[in-house]
Amino acid sequence: MNWDVIVSYLPLYKDGLLITLYTGWFGILISIVLGLVTALILHFKVPVLKTIAKIYIEVLRNTPLLIQLFFIYYGIPKLFGIVTDEMTCGIIGLGLLGGAYMAEAFRSGIEAVDTIQMESAVSLGMMRSQAMIHIILPQAVTYSLPAFVANLIFLLKETSVFSCISIMELMFTAKDRIAVSSTTVESLFLVVVFYLIVLLPVSIIGSVVERRLRYASFGD
Repeated sequence: MNWDVIVSYLPLYKDGLLITLYTGWFGILISIVLGLVTALILHFKVPVLKTIAKIYIEVLRNTPLLIQLFFIYYGIPKLFGIVTDEMTCGIIGLGLLGGAYMAEAFRSGIEAVDTIQMESAVSLGMMRSQAMIHIILPQAVTYSLPAFVANLIFLLKETSVFSCISIMELMFTAKDRIAVSSTTVESLFLVVVFYLIVLLPVSIIGSVVERRLRYASFGD
């Protein structure tokens, strides 16, 4: 292990980390919105859209992100003439994949809330939309939080696939350094360190928030 090499690589990995965070968190924001909408469609069994949502979830969850990125980056321009740059492709691909996983997490959280609560709220004069926003969803968030945090970690790790479309995130940086300087051990060591810097806080904060919400707010 050459520590001088590691120190000299730190600025490159810092840039790779910033790109990983940028693409990862924007993709996650898209996945949260898409997942919540899809979960509500499934929960309320919206005609036609329910079938589309099920197909979307099954296709995205059962195909690799690598193939999805290739389709978005190379396939869509040939089929429809819609061209995207590497960063946009990565964000869209991660958002679509994450939306499928988030949808299942949110759906299971919503279904974990006793249906009598919706019925009671409606009988007291609340609209179903009001009951969903103020009563059901806050509890559903608590129930779905473990799966939600697991999905966050999974999606941030999936950014390592972005190197296949030349996004200079952490894994691309490591591959580049290995190819140029043959410093395999040092390059991979830095990848591990930088991913831990990102993912460990997410895991720890998620666990703390889950305990506080579950036991302090609702009990269990």
